[in-house]
Amino acid sequence: MTRRTDPDAGRSALARWASDPEAARRAVLAPAVRHTLETFAEEHPGGAVELRVPPYAAVQAIAGTRHTRGTPPAVVETDAATWLELVTGDLLWADAVAAGRVRASGERSDLAEHLPLPGPRRIVRTAREQREQAAPPVREQTAPPSRAQQPTDHEPQEDR
Repeated sequence: MTRRTDPDAGRSALARWASDPEAARRAVLAPAVRHTLETFAEEHPGGAVELRVPPYAAVQAIAGTRHTRGTPPAVVETDAATWLELVTGDLLWADAVAAGRVRASGERSDLAEHLPLPGPRRIVRTAREQREQAAPPVREQTAPPSRAQQPTDHEPQEDR
């Protein structure tokens, strides 16, 4: 399989997605999805299943019957957010299917045993750990002392 996505750009996009999945837009989603689909196809070569994540990419993977024209014997289709959650281990295959977030048909279309992928999972875990370490510690905000707690002129004070 020939890679269309620069692996470094794909890994970088995946790390940016991991930092804030809700805010990710096309400039982040496209290379992250393409990179992970290409990685999946490299790790599970074949042509029995067509994986589609419109509008970003589609690949053929999984050993078995290969198709060359028309609708493939097995198709898996999902959106970008669901695919990235599946490939990184944030979402289980069974949960995605049960929630209707994945459309899978045909022989070999159950990808549960192939997901998540170790490489993308590691990238996401590392990016999130780095984000947590870089974030300033959350300090409890204390309210100013109430009048009853403030020193008066006739109470002894240590630092007055």
